Amino acid sequence: MPNKTALVLGGGGARAAYQVGVLKAIVQFYPRNHGIPFRIVCGTSAGAINATSIATHASCFHLGVRKLEWVWRHIHARKVYQASIHGVLNHLSKMALKGLQSDGASSSAGSLFNSDPLRTLLNDLISFERIDRNINSGALEAVSLDTSCYNNSRSVTFFQANAHVENWQRDRRHGLRTRLNTDHLLASSAIPMVFPSVRLNQEYYGDGSVHQLAPLSSPIHLGAEKIMVINLESPHKIQPKELEHHPKTATIAGHLLDTIFSDTLNSDLERLERINSTLDLIPEASKSKLALKNIETLVIKPSEDLSAMASRYFQDMPFAIKSMMKVLGINEHSDSSIVSYLLFEQGYCSALIELGYEDAMCQIDEIKHFFNIN
Repeated sequence: MPNKTALVLGGGGARAAYQVGVLKAIVQFYPRNHGIPFRIVCGTSAGAINATSIATHASCFHLGVRKLEWVWRHIHARKVYQASIHGVLNHLSKMALKGLQSDGASSSAGSLFNSDPLRTLLNDLISFERIDRNINSGALEAVSLDTSCYNNSRSVTFFQANAHVENWQRDRRHGLRTRLNTDHLLASSAIPMVFPSVRLNQEYYGDGSVHQLAPLSSPIHLGAEKIMVINLESPHKIQPKELEHHPKTATIAGHLLDTIFSDTLNSDLERLERINSTLDLIPEASKSKLALKNIETLVIKPSEDLSAMASRYFQDMPFAIKSMMKVLGINEHSDSSIVSYLLFEQGYCSALIELGYEDAMCQIDEIKHFFNIN
């Protein structure tokens, strides 16, 4: 029986287009009618959207990647959030009025944008009934989406899987079997203060990257023996930026998003690497007595600074969002992370797809070895 390979797609807003480019590079090594080479698919935030879409096309890898590529190459901010001046101001005024009510009740309280357009996009993109069909046919074993519960500050993984997979409970981490739907995706991708939280099972959930202490725990709980990670972290600069003034609000917000989306994933990868190295030192006869196992990993991440790339497409942002960025001190000459997360526009996302493809092709020998491709 082949190893159970898991695909892990992290969060990062518009940066998730990069993941499609990586998948596009991999799919070309498989026949047209071949299923996805992942038995387990896990996603967080915008990565959850890509993961779920791929899972619904588990029986045809090529179709799944083509569909995702078409969506990202034709994306506009207005398909993700209300991006017009009227839409933004109307949403913010409603949010303020609801906040003044005695109960403070509002489905979008505390968010900068209204994500109703994203709900429409997801309803058109994803047929959730295909997940059960693919699991029952053997094309897929499990799919999971990570969320953050605001009620109890826990990381909650919602999953669909074979019957033998049980719920799990760890310190501040919980895996819960369910039938996935659009609300789960909206919850997982609800970037704090940017998109509204979502109510599920009488509790409120937001972006899965928040409170995500162990991003690789979900695929491991679901039975993964090998894990491929498409990371969306920009390469670290050798020379730090010189700041002549106090950092602007948008710069600080960008740093916070970088921390939320990347730091825990990198730490978890380092932890898994240390465990693998330790297990390599243990005699085979003794390994069987341990609850740990060696898990092979493959990590692909951007070779270019995505913030710098986004600045080249700053003028493509809707006027209302561009004006908001300028108020916060960000323009086309700025190197700000926050723009790279919110720039849901064709030029930038298409460039990310191309970069993902090129980066994957640079690691093609590692990819072929990982997937046992001759």
